[in-house]
Amino acid sequence: MARHLSLSLLLAGALVAAGCGGSTQQADEEQVEPKAAPLPIGGIASQKVALYPITMVIAERRLDWGELMGTREEALHMADSMIAEFFTERVPEVDWVMPDELRRMARQAPGLLPDPDRMGTAMLREEYIVEIPDPLRSQLRNLTGVVGDRYAVIPSALGFFATEEEGIARAELYVVVVDVRKGFVEWRTKATGEGDDPRDALWEALLELVPGMP
Repeated sequence: MARHLSLSLLLAGALVAAGCGGSTQQADEEQVEPKAAPLPIGGIASQKVALYPITMVIAERRLDWGELMGTREEALHMADSMIAEFFTERVPEVDWVMPDELRRMARQAPGLLPDPDRMGTAMLREEYIVEIPDPLRSQLRNLTGVVGDRYAVIPSALGFFATEEEGIARAELYVVVVDVRKGFVEWRTKATGEGDDPRDALWEALLELVPGMP
């Protein structure tokens, strides 16, 4: 699994520039946002993998999606449910441990295991974080260790942004795969999708993680 997605994109950009005769202006004009890297299913197949709940969902104010998004808790629940449904249906090769199971285990050991809804997993959207700092590192190791193997898939943040088309928003979903034994982010991507409501936009973003699926 690729640990430095940003490095891969940097190398790809250098190759494009070289192929264009080194013309920075031409490269800038043709630059488009790359598709999300597909979920590395081969590296986690047949393993018990913890799927963590998302803890950060935001929408740009000018979307005026207050009624569609609801309260913060409702927005988190919507995203959490859709992500869990998607991975269960579209990635059956993995033995998923769902967020509700993580919550249940945390409730059984208060003070010993962290509440997965109150962990600092949103920070993992940042590309510069490769080695996970404590206390998040130890929290992930402890909670994942009681329910699964060594890997955790973490949707770290979800944002909705206005596009040039009125009423249409772009969802940006950050997802990481963490090796909790090493304390490293092994894979990271940003999946994007567009829609006229949060559910449609998020679903389109999720489809980028498993290309070729309807």
